[in-house]
Amino acid sequence: MGEFTFELNEDQEQVRDWLHGFAADVMRPAAAEWDEREETPWPIIQEAAKLGIYSLDFYAQQFFDPTGLGVPLTMEELFWGDAGIALAIVGTGLAAVGVLANGTEEQIGTWVPQMYGDANDVKVAAFCSSEPDAGSDVASMRTRAVYDEAKDEWVLNGTKTWATNGGIANVHVVVAVVDPELGSKGHASFIVPPNTPGLSQGQKFRKHGIRASHTAEVVLEDVRIPGHCLLGGKEKLDERLARAREKAKAGGERVKNAAMATFEASRPAVGAMAVGTARAAYEVALDYAKTRVQFGRPVIENQGVAFQLADMATQIDAARLLVWRASWMATAGKPFTSAEGSMSKLYASEVAKKVTAQAIQILGGNGYTREYPVERMHRDAAIYTIFEGTSEIQRLVISRTIGK
Repeated sequence: MGEFTFELNEDQEQVRDWLHGFAADVMRPAAAEWDEREETPWPIIQEAAKLGIYSLDFYAQQFFDPTGLGVPLTMEELFWGDAGIALAIVGTGLAAVGVLANGTEEQIGTWVPQMYGDANDVKVAAFCSSEPDAGSDVASMRTRAVYDEAKDEWVLNGTKTWATNGGIANVHVVVAVVDPELGSKGHASFIVPPNTPGLSQGQKFRKHGIRASHTAEVVLEDVRIPGHCLLGGKEKLDERLARAREKAKAGGERVKNAAMATFEASRPAVGAMAVGTARAAYEVALDYAKTRVQFGRPVIENQGVAFQLADMATQIDAARLLVWRASWMATAGKPFTSAEGSMSKLYASEVAKKVTAQAIQILGGNGYTREYPVERMHRDAAIYTIFEGTSEIQRLVISRTIGK
């Protein structure tokens, strides 16, 4: 385990600068176009794949960075480029994390490569947890998975919503109820292989922001998948359910479910995304304030504007430090005893919304137009306080943790 330090090593600096170049030269020039088109930017994903950015090997290297900073550095730079395109590039990662968090070594080796494809045949994956009546309230999930012992198959029925890459994915990871009496403890995660009959795309959502990222419903109608597509295997599931039943009878401690294990692992990464968007908006506002002349002097010489920028810079740095701490803790195997993962996601998400709004204010009327990117950045930033656990849910997790 590497020692924690605020100083990046040479490899991390090289990766950061490489990603920054891709974000500046490839993503930013295309950002407005794909935001308007509201379509998956396949050409840019393919370019990322050719360069090795969109690949299992690259994300594995960042995931296993001994300092824990590989993933947040990657997310910050890509989302500095453009949040919508970045989410189209990294959205597969949530499904991959779902397999890494719950799957066996064989399942990881089999399915994660199929989520990415290769530079000549790019694929994406989808993690399907939320439902029309069960977003943050995972205990209300209705999608069922029933085991057909005679055929060693699981049969899935239900509707998932808000699924990034839903319906267009090569591989879908679906969280479903296997034991309704256990509530959220009776959930399990399943791989739905490519071209499985019964899985279809429902409504595609037209969104306020992150428009280059495909978000849709996934409909499951008598979807039959082999028994080995249960992440972790049936023996492990049966043992977990038995423990949950025993603890439920005894009123014992809570048991984490499959979806929560995935979200807990990904929350600092979402915080890093928010930091990237906030930093991008801050830099636009800072440059504008230095060059925009009003009443015979640059706008930044107005104390009201200068103090706003000072607060923005401070809040972005504070958010990054919370993200880095949580990421380091997760890699070091240190438990989030004070909900540090949720803290990082909560604070960074709120900072992104606030900073992008301030950027619009500093640019004035220009900031409200699509001629400048801060308007898009503000729309994009709204998602961070909503997906993978709303800010209210993060506060709930934090308050319950510190209140023990």
